[in-house]
Amino acid sequence: MAERLNGYRILILETREEAQFSRLLAEQGADVLQCPMFTIHDAPDAAPIEGWIRRAIERPLDDLVLMTGEGLRRLMKVVHRIGVEQEFVDGLAKARKFARGPKPGRALREIGLEPQMTTEKPTSEGVAEMLSKLDLTGHRLGLQLYPDKDHATLIGAIKAQGAEVDAVLPYVYDAQAADANIVTAIEEMARGRIDAIALTSSGQVRRLLEVAQAHRCEAQLREGLQQTPIASVGPVVSDELKTYGLSTDIYPANDAFFMKPLISAMATALSKAPPRAAARS
Repeated sequence: MAERLNGYRILILETREEAQFSRLLAEQGADVLQCPMFTIHDAPDAAPIEGWIRRAIERPLDDLVLMTGEGLRRLMKVVHRIGVEQEFVDGLAKARKFARGPKPGRALREIGLEPQMTTEKPTSEGVAEMLSKLDLTGHRLGLQLYPDKDHATLIGAIKAQGAEVDAVLPYVYDAQAADANIVTAIEEMARGRIDAIALTSSGQVRRLLEVAQAHRCEAQLREGLQQTPIASVGPVVSDELKTYGLSTDIYPANDAFFMKPLISAMATALSKAPPRAAARS
């Protein structure tokens, strides 16, 4: 796949792991336009996080559900600060660990642990479906949440199975500083200067539309998206696009919802026409 994207200008909306995504695209020859969407911060009130960690040590969890790799890494940052790393990791080792997709699994391996199960679909619905096959009666289940998502349905489904849910939200998003970057990206698409926009999270879709609405350039955004192929990493992103009346143009083959298959799908789709930069020259 070496340099199959040579000359194509790809817009990515930076969140947690887009540095890796940018590197992978650049390795294929792409001209990557990086647009920071928001900054991730530790939760402003550390007390609930510390309390959750201490409960997980004093009364080890029966089950742990990790929704994001970022969440576990933020928890470990607090664990290091309060000096209970070995006790916390030992406690987690006793729990059954469930990962929403591959990223939480990678974060677990960083502390020497492995997930017992990983969702086939990296969604809240996928997590609920996975857990529905298990007996959770009387279990203490730790649930690591992430911002900008209503988790009430998932929590309700777990409680309905008889589990006691102990949830923790270890980080927050700060979006305001990135508005100017997003408006610039919208202008670039509207001017036909982007060969494809690659989306890897539903939050990116919402953020893009929210900024366009706030800055009164939604019509310009939709005009740009009509002429710019939209690459979606998986069903969560594609479903979010549908809620705004948008459609997915490029999608990973064989339901492989990861960065490399997405890049391969982009290379195949975009190769049918020359880069827009070449067409303008």
